[in-house]
Amino acid sequence: MARTISILGATGSIGTSTLDLIRRNREDWRVVALTANADAAGLARLAREFDAAVAVVADERALMELREALAGTDIKAAAGPAALVEAAARGADVTVAAIVGCAGLAPTMAAIEQGGVIALANKEALVSAGDVMTAAVARHGATLLPVDSEHNAIFQCLQGNDLAHVRSITLTASGGPFRDWTLDQLGRATPAEAVKHPNWSMGAKISVDSATMMNKGLEFIEAFHLFPVGAERLRVIVHPQSIVHSMVEYRDGSTLAQLGPSDMRVPIASALAWPARMDTPCDPLDLAAIGGLTFRAPDEVRFPATRLARNAVVEGGAVPATLNAANEIAVAAFLDGQISFTRIVQSVEDVLLRGVPAAPVCLDDVIAVDAEARVRANELLERVN
Repeated sequence: MARTISILGATGSIGTSTLDLIRRNREDWRVVALTANADAAGLARLAREFDAAVAVVADERALMELREALAGTDIKAAAGPAALVEAAARGADVTVAAIVGCAGLAPTMAAIEQGGVIALANKEALVSAGDVMTAAVARHGATLLPVDSEHNAIFQCLQGNDLAHVRSITLTASGGPFRDWTLDQLGRATPAEAVKHPNWSMGAKISVDSATMMNKGLEFIEAFHLFPVGAERLRVIVHPQSIVHSMVEYRDGSTLAQLGPSDMRVPIASALAWPARMDTPCDPLDLAAIGGLTFRAPDEVRFPATRLARNAVVEGGAVPATLNAANEIAVAAFLDGQISFTRIVQSVEDVLLRGVPAAPVCLDDVIAVDAEARVRANELLERVN
């Protein structure tokens, strides 16, 4: 029988890659819900193609356009944060959680509460609400499968092994487009340069996060929750080729690594087919053509984001959620030309240095921490400007 699937963030890079795989295996899937932020036309095209039951835009101003684009179909159109949560709560065998930023937190939690498989591509949700989310997964019997290439690689390397035998887990980082730039050059980096990732095709926000290495910092926090071996056993290493996606070292000295092309359809396929495998259109690796794989330690002087994230894990409580929210505000300000590239992480650290609220114990607490951090981040940016 066909499995049901909902895709939260269907028009983004993860969503479109997921739908490409479904398009190639149409008989295996029935689409329940597709959501987007404001791209009503793009969402309507996908909803029509895949005969979705419901299509939801987060931006209520796009609802009329969505309804007009779906006229003559039986597809239900809706808009707004509550509609996103309702769509996620419809329940599906697999829910792909790919809404960028903390906006994806409430819909992801709603999907978790249905007890299905959650293919998690929204790292910010787990960063901000790690303890709350993992507790909900256990409470509702849901299955959390990581879609980020690094975490999916770790997941694959851990299969059939006991966490007690893990000596260390290493997250690989491409280093982004600025990995060889000096501090002086970084201070002059433009948004157009920051979003040109050398290996991956991604959205603007995650591309900037990769350029600052904050993306790897967020992944460090996410890995802490997904693979509970302790922060002291988590490592980050720069691997410019993005062929080795992460590694797990065991107590006997063996290190298992997952290799693959820089194509998100590989980890997405792993999550969709788990515990089996499925075909993808990705070309096989040609290691002879690649020629060499290189690795180097991260430079936390030029790229201090990983240091902030590691400290956030150690401090715990509301610190990771505050870090994430402050980073979203700072990245948006950089993309709008309000601050320099090097001010992004400095702005995040400035927010953290001013203290954080008490540790969140429920979703509402997490949302409140996030909102407060955004206010403080904006206030600090106004003073700078």
